Order: sequence, then structure tokens, then C-alpha cells
Amino acid sequence: MDDLLKLARTMMVRAYAPYSKFAVGAALLDEAGRVHAGCNVENAAYPQGLCAEASAIAALVAAGQKRVLECVVIGPGSEVITPCGGCRQKLREFATDDLPIHLCGPDGLHRTVTLGQLLPMSFGPHHLAKP
Repeated sequence: MDDLLKLARTMMVRAYAPYSKFAVGAALLDEAGRVHAGCNVENAAYPQGLCAEASAIAALVAAGQKRVLECVVIGPGSEVITPCGGCRQKLREFATDDLPIHLCGPDGLHRTVTLGQLLPMSFGPHHLAKP
């Protein structure tokens, strides 16, 4: 988790958040053991920006991967930062309910939860599987 946190912290510093001033970084571990990262990128045509988790997922897919095994999200302040509802659903597309999500702040790990805890009774790819 230390490598994921270090990369997520770097992504938080690189975030483009001139409007909200709320920089977020994310890092994902795939099933091949590779790490993919992203940061939030805001846009004047709000809300056309991109969340850190979504940009990390885009990097994962661009690298040819489709499975997330671990996730770190880091944001500013002392409050626990969690993925937004849309990003919870995006993570669900590439992970199972037991995905560990490490919620971090500038001082490090605040809490670890599972995707199932953040998105109970989720709708996922298995609902669309053919019989």
C-alpha cells in the first residue's frame, strides 16, 4: 500500500483544480501487479471535469487491464475523503465488492473500507451476463 499511497500523493500534487481548490489523487493496483494513477482535472465548463479515480481507471484501461485489486484515494484536509457516487460505480465495473479502498489524507491512511461498504447492493457487470 505504501507505493500506491506515494503515487496517489504525487497525483494529488499534479491535480488541476483551479475552481474547487480540492486536489485529489488516486492509484490502482491491477491483477498483473501494475499500478495506474490519476488526478482530478477540472474544467471551466463545470462539471465537465474528471475525478482522480476516473482518470486512474482510464489509465488502467489504456494499459490493457480490466481488473482493480486495490485502490488508494487521497485528498486534502483532516476529513475522510471517499470516492463520489459516480466513481464508486466506475470502480464497480472493474472490481468486486471486496475491493479494499484506502482513504487517505496528507498525513497518510485514515481508514480502509471495501467497495461493498461504499456501494452496497451495487449493479455490476454480472447483472448483464448472458445465461
